[in-house]
Amino acid sequence: MIAIIRIMGRVGVDKRLKETFKRLNLPRKYSCIVLEETKENLGMLRRIRDVVAFGKIDEKTLEELKKKRGKKNQRYFALHPPRGGAVTKKHAPKGILGDNKEQINKLIERML
Repeated sequence: MIAIIRIMGRVGVDKRLKETFKRLNLPRKYSCIVLEETKENLGMLRRIRDVVAFGKIDEKTLEELKKKRGKKNQRYFALHPPRGGAVTKKHAPKGILGDNKEQINKLIERML
């Protein structure tokens, strides 16, 4: 399972990115979705990888996310901005854009 968190807002977004966000049900900033790793999902993720944070989510974080922010079989979650702030530049040493691998779990915990 991969978690995708939209970091970029709605202003100045390319038309193709808008369509991809719509298909993934990521309507606004700090919205999160949990998806299976399928070829179709990874293709859409490749298009938006520079404006979202994503990574593999573990079961503990997923259960906590569902408990605090969602319903039983829900895939979409609205999160708070991260406590302590976030560096959003992709090439910064601690930037959160792009693939965060296992660090996505810590980011989600800061956003609950």
